[in-house]
Amino acid sequence: MRANVGDRLLTHGRIVGQRDRVAEIVEVLGADGLPPYRVRFEDGHETVMSPGPDTVVRHREGP
Repeated sequence: MRANVGDRLLTHGRIVGQRDRVAEIVEVLGADGLPPYRVRFEDGHETVMSPGPDTVVRHREGP
């Protein structure tokens, strides 16, 4: 998984009824776009995460 600042991580809910979560990458801490990432969730909460197989990168569009 490779990502850049401004990309979004979409983490799928793992149990029935659990919503997907979206977080914006605000800092890439790994080399060459690799995890871990500092992310900000829609509610403003920030954390450092190394995404698992239930997460996909939504790359930012445009320049």
